[in-house]
Amino acid sequence: MRLCHRLSWYLLTGWLGDAYPALQPFSHKFGHLWVVVFGGSDLAWALIMGASLILMLAGYIMLSRGWRQIHGSHGGMVTDGLYAWVRHPQYTGLFLVITGFLVQWPTLLTVLMAPILLYAYVRLARSEERCMLEQFGDSYRDYLRRVPAFFPRRQQWKALFTMLVPGRTGGQR
Repeated sequence: MRLCHRLSWYLLTGWLGDAYPALQPFSHKFGHLWVVVFGGSDLAWALIMGASLILMLAGYIMLSRGWRQIHGSHGGMVTDGLYAWVRHPQYTGLFLVITGFLVQWPTLLTVLMAPILLYAYVRLARSEERCMLEQFGDSYRDYLRRVPAFFPRRQQWKALFTMLVPGRTGGQR
């Protein structure tokens, strides 16, 4: 008898939860801050998940393409491909992934860790630039003047996103 009682509550809660979302505040969908802020609509859920997926996917692509370029250079200075647009495309990729996770699931951990990680990677990039200046001298100094650190100039965004489409090649400005 007790099992039937519990089972009926379980089934009833599921049915009422669909009709009255406030009865299931800890469900996956309604536990999401942005969905609740935007009224709990399925459209809000889809837009938020889509935006975060695009951010993370673009970040993963930048990470992998940047890694291939660096490791294919065998210690040389890379200034083409993604590195023609930004000096640190791998860190930009990480920034996009971190932002995507923050948009997709803004938990206390992601909200606290995102600025810490961003700060750490900016410091690491600055440290790497000092090493590059020692190793490559004036050619790297010229590269520092020409190419922004993490984000392309406003007029370059469309061309960069075109280059990031999987399966495409290119990279010359």
